[in-house]
Amino acid sequence: MDSQTKTENCLGWAATDPTGVLSPYKFSRRPLGSDDVSIKITHCGVCYADVIWSRNIHEIAGIVKEVGSNVQGIKVGDHVGVGTYVNSCRNCEYCNDGVEVQCVKGPVFTFNHIDVDGTVTKGGYSSHIVVHERYCFKIPNNYPLASAAPLLCAGITVYTPMMRYNMNQPGKSLGVIGLGGLGHMAVKFGKAFGLSVTVLSTSTSKKEEALSLLGADNFIVTSDQEQVKGLSKSLDFIIDTASGDHPFDPYLSLLKSAGVYALVGFPSEIKFSPASLNMGMKTFAGSVTGGTKMIQEMISFCAARKIYPQIEVIPIQYANEALERLVKKDVKYRFVIDIENTLK
Repeated sequence: MDSQTKTENCLGWAATDPTGVLSPYKFSRRPLGSDDVSIKITHCGVCYADVIWSRNIHEIAGIVKEVGSNVQGIKVGDHVGVGTYVNSCRNCEYCNDGVEVQCVKGPVFTFNHIDVDGTVTKGGYSSHIVVHERYCFKIPNNYPLASAAPLLCAGITVYTPMMRYNMNQPGKSLGVIGLGGLGHMAVKFGKAFGLSVTVLSTSTSKKEEALSLLGADNFIVTSDQEQVKGLSKSLDFIIDTASGDHPFDPYLSLLKSAGVYALVGFPSEIKFSPASLNMGMKTFAGSVTGGTKMIQEMISFCAARKIYPQIEVIPIQYANEALERLVKKDVKYRFVIDIENTLK
């Protein structure tokens, strides 16, 4: 029997005033519907978007505790993940193609959007969440839930353009701009695909980790003009994860003819000379997260290839400090909150 009239107190942490400071907060999740899954949240990733968009929390992993009567592919006890959105129209061409994040009517995001029952979605810094089956992703039991959480945002954000623009061809060359939560996953995927990976960073302090820990083939300090010039017309692909303002022409010059530049960061403006594209037949593309098919594919790929994000597991009580450290770029490379053991 579905819990159509059941409401359940949910414990969480939230910013309840303009300061943005997180503190304990109690609320009710919507009742379980016939197509829904109720998930006990064990871990939640902390994304830089949490800073940009007023603590927008959306990297969730947990264990299924209840399912609706129509749910077929998920059962109680399964390990699952929830990403940046929890619903969409399910009727438009994009939803029909499994690219729900591009839904014509707009996806229902996991935080601060209106859910199907008219309530506001409240993210993952909480004890549990109720989500339509379609937007839950199965995580193999042998894949750590703490590591799975960052895949649902950071991982899929770089995996999607890499697959869409064929950045998975062994022997090709990839440049990764920025080595944070997204960038380090781009390096890991690039190496798994058999690419030669060059990290382009403003920080010399990340060189050793990029090469020895993450397995990058090359590391370029972008303030060194000679190093940058030495890469001219040498890269097949570039993934740009930087959200700070930066010039684009110098990076576009690193692409070979017909190369692809995919931007997944959010600088305040994009400006480059038309010649930087036209003269080399280059492609400049934007991307965010991925559709449900791609997310499940990525999780399965990571489990099969034993690809794990580099994480720092923290208690919920450390969330405010973690957000401040994110602003200072003081994290290697993703904070993950241990909800199960610290949210009391």
